[in-house]
Amino acid sequence: MVSGLRKAAMLPREVLFAFFALVIFVTGCAGRKPVVASAPPPMAPVTTPPATADRAIHSTTTPEGGAYIEEGNASWYGAPFHGRRASNGEIYDMNKMTAAHRTMAFGTVVKVTNLTNGKTAVVRITDRGPFIENRIIDLSMAAAKAIESIGPGVVPVRLEVISGSDPFGGFFTVQVGAFKEKGNAERLRARLDELYPPSTIQQVAIEDGTFYRVRAGKVSGEQAAQKFADDLRDKEGFRTMVIRLDDAASGVEE
Repeated sequence: MVSGLRKAAMLPREVLFAFFALVIFVTGCAGRKPVVASAPPPMAPVTTPPATADRAIHSTTTPEGGAYIEEGNASWYGAPFHGRRASNGEIYDMNKMTAAHRTMAFGTVVKVTNLTNGKTAVVRITDRGPFIENRIIDLSMAAAKAIESIGPGVVPVRLEVISGSDPFGGFFTVQVGAFKEKGNAERLRARLDELYPPSTIQQVAIEDGTFYRVRAGKVSGEQAAQKFADDLRDKEGFRTMVIRLDDAASGVEE
């Protein structure tokens, strides 16, 4: 490449422009990779419509004017989770205005806007989820009714934090897989614990049965955790998911 550039320096200016334009075009195309969504066990019996899948995959999280703003897909959950214990220790009531989010601290109050109709709802984060790659929040049934997303099941939304802890602060871990066979989860956890300690298994019972979620590392700060997740995906081939670490955790940590 260096010798090519030296030879190019001896060419007329018009030829040089064409040469460098060709180099930029080729290297730019080589860096593009297809985005593939994965679907771990669903938190709720809803289906992602094709029209909203890309929005969730390309969701963004940016601080604007001091507010935390995120766009992506919202699903909702009701029975059979109604009456069960949420991740913060409360009993989940699908008739209250609550929601599950993977990284926002418990107690965070969030305004949710349905981008298809402008309907809004204000919810409090009490649970962890959704554990599906192309969704960013799971609403209670009451909140889903407020933004008219019960029928569609999954809709594009904007999240705006009204009050709560710094969404970027605290400790986070990276989920790398979920297994129905505990032995498979234990083998992966043991390997990861040597490379990315501490690695844990979270046992959780959902509608489809009991699953064992394998998580790696304990990272300070959401942005550093996201970089760690990207590294794990690139080096290990995992479909990664950043999760906030909480004092009160659902399931059993090992």
